[in-house]
Amino acid sequence: MSKKSVTAAVLGLALAATTALAAGVHPGKESIEKSGYKGPETCEECHPGSAKGFLDTVHWKHASKVTNVEGIDPKQEYGMKNRIYVMCNGNDIVNNLKEIPKSPVTGKSKFSGCNTCHPGNHLSDVGSTGAAAQAAVDCLVCHSTDYDFRQRKPFKNEKGEVVMGQDRSTKAALAIGKPTVKNCMVCHEAAGGGVIVKRGFTFTKDTDAHAAKGMVCVDCHKAKNHKMPTGHDPNNWANDGVFVSCADASCHGAKPHKDADLNRHCARIACQTCHIPRTGGAFAKDFTVWEQTPDKFYEPTTLKKEANETTPVYAWYNGTVKNVPHFIGPKGSKKDGKSKITPFKVFQGKAYYNKQTGELLSMDFAQPMSDGDTRAGVLSAAKTLGLKNPEKIAKEAVPGWQTIYFGSNHLVTKTKALYCANCHAPNGVLNFKELGYTDKDIAKLTSPELFMEKLAKKQKEEW
Repeated sequence: MSKKSVTAAVLGLALAATTALAAGVHPGKESIEKSGYKGPETCEECHPGSAKGFLDTVHWKHASKVTNVEGIDPKQEYGMKNRIYVMCNGNDIVNNLKEIPKSPVTGKSKFSGCNTCHPGNHLSDVGSTGAAAQAAVDCLVCHSTDYDFRQRKPFKNEKGEVVMGQDRSTKAALAIGKPTVKNCMVCHEAAGGGVIVKRGFTFTKDTDAHAAKGMVCVDCHKAKNHKMPTGHDPNNWANDGVFVSCADASCHGAKPHKDADLNRHCARIACQTCHIPRTGGAFAKDFTVWEQTPDKFYEPTTLKKEANETTPVYAWYNGTVKNVPHFIGPKGSKKDGKSKITPFKVFQGKAYYNKQTGELLSMDFAQPMSDGDTRAGVLSAAKTLGLKNPEKIAKEAVPGWQTIYFGSNHLVTKTKALYCANCHAPNGVLNFKELGYTDKDIAKLTSPELFMEKLAKKQKEEW
């Protein structure tokens, strides 16, 4: 084929693709209708190398190098693959997808595991590489608007291996598009052991101003080569090295308000502080005492609130994280010149600590889920992780609490955002004393002189 013919062919394909996208149809429809969907190899006809590249993302590895958290090795990778903290009290290593022991009451078993949301088939698991891993990637779970999530459930194959099912139907493949809110939230809303547990938010037109405008998750979290931009949540360690901020020029910028006074606040106050005045989700869990559920299995005792029910806690945050056995949260101060007053959801979890080292111990959920025996779960995890004297560790394990600060980055509101008096009145939401202000500062910050004229004008306009 001549050079001109090749160029013409490429331009033809590009024009066809552009026309198809403009019509709301993903290119390649005819090929999929004719040959069916065969997994990533079908996608790679137009997107070569995508599956291999995806294996190097946090969504697949559940870990990355982490440089802003104290007490860990910046040369190693950390994330849900190997972290231990009390929202989950386990990780992909000790709580891999498995069939748990049968309930002594019903004689029934079930499948469970932290990595049920991993976009693979479990045979090629978290962090796996190679041809089999590439073929196992579930492209459609994120990209199909007609995915049958009932098929994404674990089962045993003919070899007795636990496999995570996928919807690889032609119907699902023909509905390829930009990830919808459902595609994202089917995992992210249910993380941590149930709906609205870990993050404590829903993304609907009634709960978030961005959703009310018709935006979807990936309008802000715009991935490039499947590298997903994230915020700087003290608890969200693993990242793809790409970050997103309200102050980005492509979003609201450093001066998002028409009011100069409000823009001045942006230098020391995070956008979330005023625009996310409520949060929700679990605020306490006890992994040392599990409660029997109606199906006669067990779950850790959990206290939670719905979205928009919880008032955040405010602290200075400079993007670095304090990480000790009993606390994970923001570092920062009024004086460092980098910190901003930022809202957080405070979560407290009770679990077992190593009596000898003081470190938090992981728990294998299989046994506690079956019969409520929590120390058996500690023993199993200690064996899996290769700890010395696992029986002694489990027997002597000491119950204790860990406090975690979760970033409040969703449930954005414009109409109910905090305004002058919400913070500067004497009974305002900010505790200026705890934030490091002097009595003289506080007297000035809580004087009506600061906001009287502005609020009087606003009140007159509203009335």
